[in-house]
Amino acid sequence: MPAGGFVPREGKGYPGNLTPFVTITCIVAAMGGLIFGYDIGISGGVTSMAPFLKKFFPSVYRKEVEDTSTNQYCKFDSQTLTMFTSSLYLAALLASIAASTVTQLFGRKLSMLLGGVLFCAGAILNAFARDVVMLIVGRILLGFGVGFANQSVPLYLSEMAPYKYRGALNLGFQLSISTGILVANVLNYFFAKVGDWGWRLSLGGAVVPALIITVGSLLLPDTPNSLIERGRHDEAVAKLKRIRGIDDVDAEFNDLVAASEESRKMENPWGYLLRRKYRPHLTMAIAIPIFQQLTGINAIMFYAPVLFRTIGFGDDASLMSAVITGCVNVAATLVSIYGVDRWGRRFLFLEGGIQMLVCQVIVAVCIGVKFGVKGDPGDLPKWYAIVVVLFICIYVTAFAWSWGPLGWLVPSEIFPLEIRSAAQSVNVSVNMIFTFAVAQVFLTMLCHLKFGLFLFFAFFVIVMSIFVYFLLPETKGVPIEEMKIAWKNHPYWGSFILDDELPAGAGVEHDTTG
Repeated sequence: MPAGGFVPREGKGYPGNLTPFVTITCIVAAMGGLIFGYDIGISGGVTSMAPFLKKFFPSVYRKEVEDTSTNQYCKFDSQTLTMFTSSLYLAALLASIAASTVTQLFGRKLSMLLGGVLFCAGAILNAFARDVVMLIVGRILLGFGVGFANQSVPLYLSEMAPYKYRGALNLGFQLSISTGILVANVLNYFFAKVGDWGWRLSLGGAVVPALIITVGSLLLPDTPNSLIERGRHDEAVAKLKRIRGIDDVDAEFNDLVAASEESRKMENPWGYLLRRKYRPHLTMAIAIPIFQQLTGINAIMFYAPVLFRTIGFGDDASLMSAVITGCVNVAATLVSIYGVDRWGRRFLFLEGGIQMLVCQVIVAVCIGVKFGVKGDPGDLPKWYAIVVVLFICIYVTAFAWSWGPLGWLVPSEIFPLEIRSAAQSVNVSVNMIFTFAVAQVFLTMLCHLKFGLFLFFAFFVIVMSIFVYFLLPETKGVPIEEMKIAWKNHPYWGSFILDDELPAGAGVEHDTTG
């Protein structure tokens, strides 16, 4: 039996139903992912538009248009250009630290509201930008919005959802990210045709998803966990009864209160994160977001139009190829929503890893055969271009039903209440650090590593798959307040969790199916 093949029993199995109220609530909350996805999709398309480059990054424009001798791999290598994209994620890193305190003291709703308002302000500033400074300031405001939203939305979804459906409802966040990317790619394709100001429409369009999450956050109820943390027990009981659709919520409520009381004992949850019993949680909060970015997905999604132009596509073809990958991304996310609570987290992680690995190797070979190490300019034959796009789409499919959604789901569901906000802040911060790093160095790496860039990311896919196989327990079907069972049941992490730290009546079983 594999090292990660031990699974916990399903704890107390709190009663409750998937009510229309909680379903609608989670759908509205998940819309917070739209702002993150829209930005990922819009930035790559805008940086491939000639009028945008000509106005803000003329040196890149001249290198692309006027210098026909430039190596194909290095046409877009500009630290200023990549700073336009990556500055957002540096700001999101800083915002996520502040968002942790806001989320814990004032609830998840306020963090979502702040995220929407800040993102809206950044979108307006970008749409009317006159110089690079104004552009970067707008990106920083967008980053603050993303930091607050990414801190609060996954926690909100995990706390609202019944444990049997937690995976599917939480993945609504990733579906919104995927939808945001697709919408951005479609808008880029059409706005690129309207003239020299089409890029302003693309950037300003971010106001729409920002308003959705802003208005939605005002309409959403607080989670029972958040109400209990703030001492509003009567409201929490009433809310728990409504979202579960039953009156018998005593067992779940008592466990939430016990977790809250444990949380109150901690004056500094950041310091408690370093305790031995939280070592598994901290490891995952750091490792999973690092690995998520080292799959290489954001490099492709940020710069899909740029990448496709680099490998020989025309302007319209590159933007349309980005639209195609966006459609694939949304469709594959729906597959993950269907299967995550049926097949489990580990299966999707491992299957997705194998599929991404194969595709990255094939794409590296295809690009290497065409351009070699010198990056000689030239147009791809139509059939060759189709092959490259096909395997990039298969790669995106693998990510969209594995490391994409699960990279947000698993960290948000494994943290006990007493460290949940602080640990989620670590998770978001690490994610933003590595998103920033990948965005900032991708075009430089493409210039120097050439087609080997895909092999670089393929190596890390192997590493992360091994990590999941041996160190990540299955969390499917485990109530969020009994997640310690999953760690105690694991052959390695079990030694970090003492028996007296388990929920009352909890036990450990092993998967006898192998």
